[in-house]
Amino acid sequence: MSDGKYIGEELEIFAHAVNWKKYYGSLLKPWFGRRLLEVGAGLGATTSILYDSKVTEWICLEPDQAFYRLLQEKIQNKELPSACKAKLGTLADLDPNDLYDTIIYIDVMEHIENDKAEADIASRHLKPGGRLIVLSPAHPWLFTPFDKAIGHFRRYSRATLSKLKPEGCVEEKIIYLDSAGMALSLANKLLLRQSMPTVKQILFWDRWIVPVSKIMDRILTFNVGKSVVGIWKKIG
Repeated sequence: MSDGKYIGEELEIFAHAVNWKKYYGSLLKPWFGRRLLEVGAGLGATTSILYDSKVTEWICLEPDQAFYRLLQEKIQNKELPSACKAKLGTLADLDPNDLYDTIIYIDVMEHIENDKAEADIASRHLKPGGRLIVLSPAHPWLFTPFDKAIGHFRRYSRATLSKLKPEGCVEEKIIYLDSAGMALSLANKLLLRQSMPTVKQILFWDRWIVPVSKIMDRILTFNVGKSVVGIWKKIG
């Protein structure tokens, strides 16, 4: 992953996007199994919202030591569900026999330079029938100074995300989300050109734009949006 200096600030700002996390969480939770690995859990803000009671073990894998310690503290203080466990490192630090029903990358895969290799390694840690879920920013033409500042190597189109299909897996779904939010992203690229959104801007988007997207995304049959989701199933 990138060691971009803005990563911590980015996570703190986007922790305010509660409606957004609840929205995509409602679409992803039906695909969760009992044992789940969250790669790049960060501050745990996404974990607390995405957690589903049918998950009996939720491993928060985090390569940054400061974030790892924070995750441990949150688990000990019961700020995260009791099913959560923090683990320091990356997929390379997992036991080869450590298998999961679900592995999720929430705004993480774009930070990994060799994303295809990462997806292939993740598939080796899936149980048969297990699922890999990736949510990332969409559309290379929306790449802005903000993406560069926080260590993004890329934004994905539906076609490029589809190329991540891991070894031994079949593609189940690739959809776009946040159709209304695309207008804000385009405005930032063409007009504001900010390297970091403000909390005020995030709250405006989360409170007023995301609810519109929840309606428009369905009308547009999830074919338009500034984020893209891919889901693959392990076969055999």
